[in-house]
Amino acid sequence: MNLPDVHRLYEVVSNTWPAAQVREVGPWQIRTGKGGGSRVSATTSRCPIDPSDLPQAEAAMEDLWQTPLFMIREGDSALDALLEEAGYSIKDPSVLYAAKVSDIATQRPPPVTAFTIWPPLAVQKEIWAASGIGDGRLAVMDRAPQPKTTLLGRVDDRPAATVFLGAHGDCAMIHALEVLSTDRKKGLARHLTRAAAFWAQEQGCTYLTLVTTEANLAAIALYSSLGMTCVGRYHYRTKPRG
Repeated sequence: MNLPDVHRLYEVVSNTWPAAQVREVGPWQIRTGKGGGSRVSATTSRCPIDPSDLPQAEAAMEDLWQTPLFMIREGDSALDALLEEAGYSIKDPSVLYAAKVSDIATQRPPPVTAFTIWPPLAVQKEIWAASGIGDGRLAVMDRAPQPKTTLLGRVDDRPAATVFLGAHGDCAMIHALEVLSTDRKKGLARHLTRAAAFWAQEQGCTYLTLVTTEANLAAIALYSSLGMTCVGRYHYRTKPRG
């Protein structure tokens, strides 16, 4: 099975969940997150790094009042070692998954279970807020380029879940899939993933992709059971401001 490689998915993440600003500072890409979470706040390297380059990145993040945070992608082992030596700890090891849209879009959710909506409704924002997804991440969704949408999930005739979707090239990506704690283990996440695949199909996408943390065992079990494949990983390195 031919799936997009991990470097392709790094690009999809950046384009469907964009930072407020990305600046090139020396060998670094410095992201302005504005409260949108680690993915839009983490600095990445554009080329091999020398230890003398580290203070430049740290100063640029400090100027943004952001805690120093680096994304370590596959191929960044030298940077990873440098940051470990400098006292940076690992944060949120994450896994990137992909599948062919045609393998997931095989069965539509039951009637009145999943609705495509843009912009998101107030009730969706309330569901996200209950899971700690606030204005900063909603702003990421607002500035993400088209095509994009959200899905509202319902169970027992009431709103219970929401997810944001974006497309870039031949890949659609799932972001911020949240189910109310009182409505978990009712199949809503599975229904919304399948609904996401049908939306991706309508956009002409070939692949459905997503990111989840290694610690989210329930999500990993769900996506694996749907036939999605791990195509790569990344993690962050961070150190509190002194």
